Amino acid sequence: MGFSILGSSGAHVLASNSGKKTIMFQSLGGKRRFGFRIICSKSTVCPVKISMCSSETVEFEERTSPNEIKKEISRCYELIHRLGRGVVYLGSSRMGPGHPHYLQTLELGGEIAKLLNCTSWTGAGPGLMDAATKGALEAGKPVGGFKIGKEAGEWTASNFHPYLPLETYLTCRFFSARKHALVDAVVRNSSSDTTAVVALPGGIGTLDEMFEILALIQLERIGSKLPVPFIVMNYDCFYQKLLDFLDNCEDWGTVSRGEVGSLWKICDSNSEALAYLADFYDLPLSFGSEGKSELRSVQ
Repeated sequence: MGFSILGSSGAHVLASNSGKKTIMFQSLGGKRRFGFRIICSKSTVCPVKISMCSSETVEFEERTSPNEIKKEISRCYELIHRLGRGVVYLGSSRMGPGHPHYLQTLELGGEIAKLLNCTSWTGAGPGLMDAATKGALEAGKPVGGFKIGKEAGEWTASNFHPYLPLETYLTCRFFSARKHALVDAVVRNSSSDTTAVVALPGGIGTLDEMFEILALIQLERIGSKLPVPFIVMNYDCFYQKLLDFLDNCEDWGTVSRGEVGSLWKICDSNSEALAYLADFYDLPLSFGSEGKSELRSVQ
């Protein structure tokens, strides 16, 4: 017995027939509805090309994602090994160059890169990820990225980054591989490792990444021998309602009092974040950088 998939003409569909001998697809092309049937053996992958129109061909094959995810994670780890671990930025892809948080992130990316002297990692997307990347590049420090094939910003049409060299980023098919990479990029195995997680203002994707990493830190499953600083940039009280919600969770008893607060540092300005990292790693912080960050953060 097969199963049906409804899609648009030209879509790429991967399907598994769970050991059955028949796979049924249905597509809706314009106002025409049509179906077709693929016959393949029980245990083999059977790539088939179906002509949807005179100029378009779509390839179907049984899903092999476990192996593909493993390969993609390995490629991510190889990139991290080559460029080095460092600071990972999580943030909105929708806050562009005209947004005040973009300008603050642009400066923060440069100042942290200079302070920690490490690689800056992002999701290699637009918005605040772009700001952090450009800030680090302007500071003359290395950058790396894990792009995803589907981003909420304007770079969704291409798997290629508009300005980063190909050898500095990967375009991931799987969110799970991307998440593995963003976690591994902040692992600290020696006192000389200077890494950090910086959560910038963002939406659902940012919150997903924030709390997944936070849970790994809480459960001591992040894979790091040494503590990793986790900073939340609360620009213009962006995360205040989230912090209030977590306070309510304490009142309800779903988290222990002070538990979440002990896992991260809430910073309202760039200067506060830089001072926290300088103290965490016992690094000198120049007065000029601190004052400049404070000025930008209140504009």
